[in-house]
Amino acid sequence: VSRLDSVLGSFATYARLKGRYDDDWIDRLNHLYTTIILIIFTIVVSTKQYVGEPIHCWCPAQFEESHVDYTNNVCWVSNTFFVHFKDQPPRYTDLNSDMEIQYYQWVPLILLFQALLFKVPCILWRILTASAGVNLDKIVTLAAETAYVAPDDRDRTIKHIVRYMDRWIENAREYRSGCFIRLRQQISKYCCIVWGKRYGNYLVTLYMFIKLLYLANAIGQLFILNEFLGTNFNVYGFEVMDHLARGESWSESPRFPRITHCFFKIRQLTNVHDYTVQCVLPINLFNEKIFIFIWFWLVFVATLSTFNFLIWIYTMIFRQHRLRYLKKFLRINDCYKSELDKKMAVKFCEQYLRQDGIFVLRLVGKNANDVLVSELILQLWNHYRNKPLFRHANQISDDNSNV
Repeated sequence: VSRLDSVLGSFATYARLKGRYDDDWIDRLNHLYTTIILIIFTIVVSTKQYVGEPIHCWCPAQFEESHVDYTNNVCWVSNTFFVHFKDQPPRYTDLNSDMEIQYYQWVPLILLFQALLFKVPCILWRILTASAGVNLDKIVTLAAETAYVAPDDRDRTIKHIVRYMDRWIENAREYRSGCFIRLRQQISKYCCIVWGKRYGNYLVTLYMFIKLLYLANAIGQLFILNEFLGTNFNVYGFEVMDHLARGESWSESPRFPRITHCFFKIRQLTNVHDYTVQCVLPINLFNEKIFIFIWFWLVFVATLSTFNFLIWIYTMIFRQHRLRYLKKFLRINDCYKSELDKKMAVKFCEQYLRQDGIFVLRLVGKNANDVLVSELILQLWNHYRNKPLFRHANQISDDNSNV
């Protein structure tokens, strides 16, 4: 056991640097690459806000430098409002919330919040799989690393992976008996309503739930930004494409105005003076481009996540596709010839590997290659055939055929 643990832990440092292999590339597109993009945008906007001048107001001629600084600061912390140049600016008492630009101070925080939302499903996945009794990351990492080691080390590593998976599969088996338990086991083969580590569909059901979270997050963020920006952001990309399709020049968007107005009051002794100044928001030049990119990126990620979720549902939920996946590799290894092989292949799929075992093999295939999956299935098949229960069934079958 200690030798097995040392082999499984040998690539720990390298795995941390390169990332984990307990999901597929669509998941990493969500929780890794999208998060990196959002953090980069946060740094860009924060640098402009806290290092440069995020707002600059055109003040009356009598204002001194300290008055100008005060005007810039008060207009930054309070909300400015946008009015087209052809329209008359309203009075302070006539302002309504639709005119106010309320988001530009909080853009770095909302970008960080978006990055956190994309990371949450990954965190949940890793926390919940930690109690499944199997280390997916180490299995897939070791399997992927066999492409770069000597043949003897490769065979030894594959055998260790097979022993590790067999130990996990046997520990997760339900050894209790009873009509109710058998009924739940039969239901778990076809429906995810009954799920758990003892039913062999814990990882699959959990993974489908995490996939659904990624999809809901990508779509939901369009509506979250719609509330945050106070505009119809969920149709923003369609408007941009419409302008480009009609060949219109890129003009200033009312969602991200660069020139706004600001109302503020200054008290001097008993007198209160009202001022209206015109301000320029250079930060919105960056915000506009950033949120246009985010709109198209969210649609792109949501589309890929939808197709990826449907593909996983198609390949893992339906029993015939799981059997077809195993039979393909058994035929490649010339292990699917006799009638006994065909019968035992079904038991190998449904009673030994079950849904979670096949799910792990699929993860190996997506992060390594099918050649390695073929070798793992061959070793698992031979390991399964050498079990006492299989040998007993094989002997009975031979005796019946001789009779």
